[in-house]
Amino acid sequence: MIGRAATVLLMAASLAACNREPVDLDRPEGAREFPKAFRPVSAVTSNEFSDEDQRDNLGEAKVVMDLAQIGAGTTVADIGAGEGYYTVRLAERVGPKGRVLAQDIDKGAIQRLGQRVERERLDNVSIKLGAAEDPRLPASSFDRVFMVHMYHEVTEPYAFLWNLRPALKPGGQVIVVDVDRPTDQHGIPPQLLFCEFDALGFRLVEFVLKPELNGYYAAFEVQGERPAPRDIKPCESANGKLGT
Repeated sequence: MIGRAATVLLMAASLAACNREPVDLDRPEGAREFPKAFRPVSAVTSNEFSDEDQRDNLGEAKVVMDLAQIGAGTTVADIGAGEGYYTVRLAERVGPKGRVLAQDIDKGAIQRLGQRVERERLDNVSIKLGAAEDPRLPASSFDRVFMVHMYHEVTEPYAFLWNLRPALKPGGQVIVVDVDRPTDQHGIPPQLLFCEFDALGFRLVEFVLKPELNGYYAAFEVQGERPAPRDIKPCESANGKLGT
């Protein structure tokens, strides 16, 4: 009888293990309860800022900051700050009464950016190391969150946006600047971008094409309640204007 009972328990345990969803150990632990994105991801590009003069000649940062209505006293998070092209220009624009939080997941870039902030004495800038699935931003802190030419590198967009959303102040906006091309070619098709943000309860409030950006500008605001991770519906992939 004891042997038979042990066999029954073993079979029940085996059945339960078969019915349990497999754990995707290749994903960050904090992202595993969220849907997996059905799109390839671009490799992270260099964080060097050797092209800053060229970008300034095109007027890129000014165009983006004007569209985002960045002014004195604005609080901004610069996600994927790299070595600080937008960080230093945002710091100047928001002034001593504003704040800029520069965030990146690259420890080397964060270290170099910290040295630059100290060298240029940017007293209104702070620096934070983020994670692939969580930007680790303080809640209710930002008028604007910038993601410039980096969103296509986000490997866990649903977890990332879910964790980002509480960081916005009422009326705050997430600003995305990117290029309409496949996600594995350092861009993201606008319709796929809209779908991913919509899945997390963001609504598109502005979309602009500008030659100075070598791409597009999109602004999103929060609407409704933040969905539970299990209720998020993943978007199909897309190839941008170069494909279907």
